[in-house]
Amino acid sequence: MQIGFNMPSGGPLATPEAMTRLAQGGEALGFGYATFSDHVVIPKDIQAKYPYTDTGEFPASSRGERHEQLTQVMFAAAKTERLRLVTSVMVVPHRPALLTAKILSTIDYLSGGRLTVGIGAGWLREEFEALQAPDFAARGKVTDEYILAARELWTKEEPRFEGEFVRFAEIGFAPKPVQNPVPIWVGGESGPALRRAARLGDGWYPIGTNPSFPLDSLPRYRAAIEKLHGLVRAAGRNPKGVALAYRVQKYGPDVPAKAGDGERRLFSGAPAEIAEDLRALKALGVAGVDLTFPGETAEQALGAMRAFRDDILSKV
Repeated sequence: MQIGFNMPSGGPLATPEAMTRLAQGGEALGFGYATFSDHVVIPKDIQAKYPYTDTGEFPASSRGERHEQLTQVMFAAAKTERLRLVTSVMVVPHRPALLTAKILSTIDYLSGGRLTVGIGAGWLREEFEALQAPDFAARGKVTDEYILAARELWTKEEPRFEGEFVRFAEIGFAPKPVQNPVPIWVGGESGPALRRAARLGDGWYPIGTNPSFPLDSLPRYRAAIEKLHGLVRAAGRNPKGVALAYRVQKYGPDVPAKAGDGERRLFSGAPAEIAEDLRALKALGVAGVDLTFPGETAEQALGAMRAFRDDILSKV
């Protein structure tokens, strides 16, 4: 199991100096990957419901300045040697299909094969409209086609694709990514997200605290994995071919001790309890767990990462 950390995309921790310190420091501490979120613009009037708060309100702390995700990933790749780079998640319809496939291929090639593409179909209708992206209502179909088209470009010497939203033939696409293909982790907790992971994903990458689809206790998460595996088999695939990853927004004693089903809430409590959670997830076959580490400076965040490694990971 690899442990990842969130790379801030805005604010005082997103300066070139702070990002370099976090990326290199996290790599030196033994963390396996860094994650990068995706918003191109933040509309000032948001009516869409954010999936990860009880109220549906997009947090004010997330509405400020932001780097462009894929550019930031490339910056971190250039500053590190071993750290994997995970888009968490890339909203697939935000960018044109062929251009995005090329950018991702370039990142993977220049980083020596260290890219994992976490994907989602998106939730923020107003951002789709501002970007003049494909119709928000069609975002699921668009996402599926764009991913299939990218894999065609990444793996075929004579790529061809004829879809509703993407069409190409008689083109060259080189150099190819180092990885064949670049792994796709499908984010999301809903039924459509699970079905997309079962059909197209190299991994399933949920957040545990979606109020509509909570995966915040071990029984809830285990049941969701069983559902996923059933969908994978129905799609004619082997469940072993779909990796499991899990994103943690908060951890520690400030997290409520009980989940909505009355069971212990994952990643709540003392270091020994969190270590037990990690052992349990590892036993379920989870390959990656990533967290947001607190801190107002890079050194504070690295201090929290160091404490997590010494007090928790050392016991796993």
